[in-house]
This record gives sequence, structure tokens and C-alpha cells, in this order.
Amino acid sequence: MFKRRAICAALTALLTALTFSLPVAAQSNITRLVVAFPPGGPVDFVARTLSETLSKELGHQVIVENKAGGNGAIAAEFVTRATPDGNTLWLTSVGAVAINPSLYDKLAYNPERDLAPVSLVVNNVEVLVVGANVPFANGAELVAASRAPGSKPLTMASSGTGSVPHLAMELLNDAAKINLLHVPYRGAAPAINDVLAGHVTGFFGDIPGLISYINAGKLKALGIAAPKRHPLLPTVKTFNEMGIPGVDSDNWYALFTAKGTSAADLERVNQAVRRTLNNAQVRARLQASGAEPSPSTQAELAALLKKDTAKWSRIVKANNIKPD
Repeated sequence: MFKRRAICAALTALLTALTFSLPVAAQSNITRLVVAFPPGGPVDFVARTLSETLSKELGHQVIVENKAGGNGAIAAEFVTRATPDGNTLWLTSVGAVAINPSLYDKLAYNPERDLAPVSLVVNNVEVLVVGANVPFANGAELVAASRAPGSKPLTMASSGTGSVPHLAMELLNDAAKINLLHVPYRGAAPAINDVLAGHVTGFFGDIPGLISYINAGKLKALGIAAPKRHPLLPTVKTFNEMGIPGVDSDNWYALFTAKGTSAADLERVNQAVRRTLNNAQVRARLQASGAEPSPSTQAELAALLKKDTAKWSRIVKANNIKPD
């Protein structure tokens, strides 16, 4: 009897230990996909589009965590301080990693020093839109109107000083030798609303955020700021096609993780991301939104970051752009 009780007690202790250890084990098999914006935005949409398939490819749960604020600094700091094992990823747009370093004198993180590139995720090229009643049929006509003797500067909304829409406008100013007047807003939504209302002439924005307005005839697309036309807007010419080269603005999204993550972990996550982005359902959903799935190697993302950091730094410094 004593022996039986001893065996039962031992088994009970073992089961109890296993029960209490399961949550800890489960917690170690979670990948956190950090987004520096509130739920419902375009970056959040891409993160949630990836998460289910990425979970299957990694073999464990992927959860999306929204850490908005500080123009990306809160999310960046969270990721840079995470254990460097590839289980904390930052899905960021180009601004926080390629624009902020030249825009802010003091930045709490350094993308090159503190982050390890994982993979490019999507390309989001910019399109110039104006209100439906604005008389220009394309970007060349807008440029011609801006050059007309005695004309007042046309107003151009942006989602904030130093944002991609603002810098795309500055690229057009530089390329066409014109002087569009910048009108900054706190976010894309109020900027778009004022273009719709006719309070400002135009806006450069990501195609995913504008395609529904264009398709509904509420906004008119004048030009694509990319080397090639966009499949959802096949009749809209690039600025290069209109004889205005150098207007190339891509608000890409990419994945980074903490510096110090091993080569093996980086490769493991990179391959899972690439398989996810090649999944037919994931690709179809992203493409329908206007985003272009664009998996890459770690080295390709590092090279892109270096190139775009230099490009945007030149624009920021040449125009003496300071954050609001």
C-alpha cells in the first residue's frame, strides 16, 4: 500500500510539474511580429496577412503586436532590446529605418548598428493624385501649370514633414525644377480628405491607401513614382515616361530583428518569410491591395537600406527639412 501511494504521489508531482511548465515552453515558441502603427493601418494589414502562413512555415505561433508612437522609435527599441534569436521581428516601412536617421538629430536607435536585416516584404510605390475636378490629366500637365509665368504654387498635402509623401513631392520639385507648396498633415487620412474636398491640389501616397478612391472616381491618378507602371493602374504613366526622370519613391516594408541574431536564425526566418510571400493566397491578397510582394535575401535588403538612406538623406539635407 505504501509503495502504491509513493508511486501515485510521484506521478502526481510529475504531472503537476509538466502542467506548470507547458506555458513556459509554449511562450518560447512564439514569434512576435511588431508593428509601429495602430491596428487597421496598411502596415498592420500586411503583418496580419503574413502571420497565419508564417506561423505554419516557422512551426509555431506568430502574434502581431502593435507598438505605435515615436515615429517608430518605440517599436524599434523594443526589437533592439529583445533576445537576438529571430523570434522578435519588426515589420517597418521605409521611413523609420531610412529617413529618420537623417531627419532627427537624436535617434534612440541606429538601424545599421542595432538591427539585422531579414527580408524585404512588399514594395509600395507612390502615385500622385489630385481631386476629381482638378483639370490636369497627367503629371506633365501639372508640371507645365507650375512652370507657367505668374502662376501661384500648387499645394501638395503630405502625411507629415519628412514623410514619404513629402519627400516624393520634393523629388518632383527637384526633377521638374518647380515649386510645389508643401502642406503637412498629421497622417494620410486628413491629407486625403482635404484633397477630396478640394482644399489642396494633390497628394503623393501609397497605392494601397489610394486605389479605392481612384477606382471610385473620387481621385485622379496623374503619375507613378516608380521605374514601371503599376498593374492596378496600367494606363497611368510613370514620371519617367512623361519626360521627368528621377521621381522614384517606394515606401517599402521590410522585416528586421535584433543585431547579434545568429546567421542560422536569420536564414531560418528569411526562408520562412520567402515561402510565406510565395504562397498563392498571401500573394493574391497583397496584390489585390496594391502592394507588391517582394521577398529578398538579407544582403539585398541591407543594400536597399543603404541606397535609400543615402537618397533620402540627400533630399532631407538639400531642403533643410526638420521634423514638426
